[in-house]
Amino acid sequence: MAASAAAGSKFQQFMNHPAGPKTIFFWAPLMKWGLVAAGVKDLTRPADKLSVSQNVALAATGIIWVRYSFVIIPVNYSLAAVNFFVGTSGLVQLARIWDYRRNLAKGGTGGEIKAPAGIPATQAIPGTPA
Repeated sequence: MAASAAAGSKFQQFMNHPAGPKTIFFWAPLMKWGLVAAGVKDLTRPADKLSVSQNVALAATGIIWVRYSFVIIPVNYSLAAVNFFVGTSGLVQLARIWDYRRNLAKGGTGGEIKAPAGIPATQAIPGTPA
């Protein structure tokens, strides 16, 4: 009986916490993980198709909001975590864009995937037109 009372009180503490599920402080970071998922999905996109302005915005807002999430009351660690990953995904994509453009400036192909020797490119890269 004491164990269920303790568990019930822990659940009630969670539900009634200033950053608990009854507040925006819980749901906003939860929904923001969608931006992180989109950033991870963009890792499969070619670097020439990525937007610099979009990724600068993601990186900047991620970095700014990590700091802000430690200043607001209540301190929101879930908001800090999601914004850290939003900022990181933006920075990773910016690094990919920079590397692609640097390779183009050197006269390279921009880091495109090349077919192994002896295999036609259309067979080596699935989904490319014949």
